[in-house]
Amino acid sequence: MNDATAAPAYTVTARILHWITASLVLLQLPLGLVIANDLGGPLQDQLYNLHRSIGVLIIPIVLARVVYRWTHPPAPLPDDIPAIQQLAAHATHWALYALLIVQPFVGWIGTSAYRAPIVVFGLFELPPIWPEDRAFSDLVLFVHGLIAVAIAILLAAHIGAALHHHFVRRDRILLRMITG
Repeated sequence: MNDATAAPAYTVTARILHWITASLVLLQLPLGLVIANDLGGPLQDQLYNLHRSIGVLIIPIVLARVVYRWTHPPAPLPDDIPAIQQLAAHATHWALYALLIVQPFVGWIGTSAYRAPIVVFGLFELPPIWPEDRAFSDLVLFVHGLIAVAIAILLAAHIGAALHHHFVRRDRILLRMITG
C-alpha cells in the first residue's frame, strides 16, 4: 500500500476530538493567566465564568477522547523514528491526557472550596464538590496553576515535535492529525 492508498492514521472522529480539545486548551491557558493575575478589568467575573465553563466542557471531551483512543488506536509511528522518540511521543500524549482529566477537577475542587459558583455558559450551575475552606482553596488553585504550566510545557513539546516532523523531517506525522 502506498501513501495515497494507506489507511488514515487517525479517524475523522479522533481528529475532530483532537482539534476541539486543542482549541479549548489553547484558549484556557491565556484565559487562566489573565484571570489569575487580575488582568480582566471590568470583565474579570465574566472571564472567570468563561474559564470555568470551558473547563467543564473539557471534562467529557477529554474522557471521550481517551475512551476513543483506547478503542481506536492510531496507526503506529513509522519504524524510522527512533524508539526513544516514540517513547517520548507516547509519554507526552498520555501525560497530556492525564493532566487534562485531572486539571478541571482540581479547578472544580478549588472553586468549590472557595465557594464561587460554577455557572456553565449561563445554563446551569455545578454543585460544589468540596467543603468551604479558603486556605485549602488557595493551595488547590496554586496546584491548578502548576498543572497549567505542566500542560503548557507538554503542549510546547507536542507542537514543537509536530512542526519538526513537518518542516525538518518532512514526513507525514503532522498530516496524520490533519488529513488522516
